[in-house]
Amino acid sequence: MQDYRVEKDCLGEMKIPNDRYYGIQTTRMLQVSGTAGLPVIFFPDMHRALFQIKKAAARANAKVGALSPEISEAIVRACDKLLAGGYEKEFPLDMWQGGGYTCVNMNVNEVIGNLANEILTGHKGQDKVHPNTHVNMGQSTNDTIPSATHLAIVARLDSIIKELTLLKNSLGKKAKEFETVVKVGRTCWQDALPLTLGQEFSGFESLIGRLIQKAKNVRSGCLEIVMGGSAVGTGLSSAPGYSTEIYKFLTEQYGEPVKPMENLFDGFQNPDQIISVSGVIKEIATSLSKICKDLRLMGSGPRSGWMEIQLPALSPGSSIMPGKINPTVPEMVIQIGHQVIGNDVAISVAYDEGELDLNVWDSTFYKCLFENLQLVEKEIPILRKHCIDGITANLARCKQEASSSIALSTVIATLLGYPEGVKVAHYCESHNVSVKQAVLDLGLLNEEEAELLLDPLLMTNPELFAKTIAEFKEVKGWKA
Repeated sequence: MQDYRVEKDCLGEMKIPNDRYYGIQTTRMLQVSGTAGLPVIFFPDMHRALFQIKKAAARANAKVGALSPEISEAIVRACDKLLAGGYEKEFPLDMWQGGGYTCVNMNVNEVIGNLANEILTGHKGQDKVHPNTHVNMGQSTNDTIPSATHLAIVARLDSIIKELTLLKNSLGKKAKEFETVVKVGRTCWQDALPLTLGQEFSGFESLIGRLIQKAKNVRSGCLEIVMGGSAVGTGLSSAPGYSTEIYKFLTEQYGEPVKPMENLFDGFQNPDQIISVSGVIKEIATSLSKICKDLRLMGSGPRSGWMEIQLPALSPGSSIMPGKINPTVPEMVIQIGHQVIGNDVAISVAYDEGELDLNVWDSTFYKCLFENLQLVEKEIPILRKHCIDGITANLARCKQEASSSIALSTVIATLLGYPEGVKVAHYCESHNVSVKQAVLDLGLLNEEEAELLLDPLLMTNPELFAKTIAEFKEVKGWKA
């Protein structure tokens, strides 16, 4: 048996090694492929979506009588083999390609075609099943690649939503655990009114809940695709009824409604759904980064920093300073935020550079978006398991900060007016004493009154604070 086969395309013919399922067009592109050293299938989601699309197209074309049941069934079986895995080496094309990923579409067509031909004839080749004529029937790269990109996003969003939900739960547990741990608040890096560590973590929890909803909202648009539009949205070359049937089969295969975009010409011209998804992923990444920056500050120390919390110690933090422990997980998350922002900028530029009836910058969209999807998906469980779940509060430090804050003079401003509050604050600064001591020195309150009204924990509960102040004024006979 020959160790090669001869395949033909519009540029000529070529010998293809018989142990390869990809064909002549893939082989041609391999000669100008490899700038990233990263194959498209490194992020396998597009290929899996293309296998589903080719499967649905074969079923649809058979249903409308455009494709023989025999060839349709062979293509379906080939797609099922690919979906089961084990053929990844047949998709060697590098991430960066020109031509709107035509080569990626044809790589998939060739592998499916040779598998289907092998199923029917016992050998690879184009004599029974042709990659263009049969596997690509009724399609174009221009509708398959954007559609596959949309469908590929869905599974990644589902994973991110799942991980965010677990993170939200962990933050909620910490909010409950720390609900009575009073500490000083900080605005502009300056001491502010007291709040509890639990209240801070409840803010983190609420943010994650909002991001979950935004991810769910943007997910729905990914199930709207442009299959049936062929090359420019007109659907030229597809058989009557094909467009209707392919959506029925895709819906069946995905287990949820897959629909055509309202206007296919719009869909071909404007990949704004990619922008929307990228924006949400950037928002998630930068939100996680912001939380981690806060944790990094709150955990700074262990002797000369804020020292409000302890982060889990994961590894020595210095090659020279014994005992130094770095906030490695928060710093990883922060740097991922940097990368996600950069990728989002590239995606925005690619969208802006789209012209006329098709945006051809699929390499930029896919590489940058799916890198972001993977980075965010993988960082969340690491952040949750190796940072959030292990955080403990430094109770003594938090209480000391809250009690010594000059912001407690706000109580005096509330009781006696703003000028008196300023007077107390200035006294604290000039005499280096606490607000409580200043109030006692100035004779504004007695010991019992100061203990009651200058309790930092009381100030974290606005309703109870207002009630306590009102009752105190009533007892004193002071007017509001």
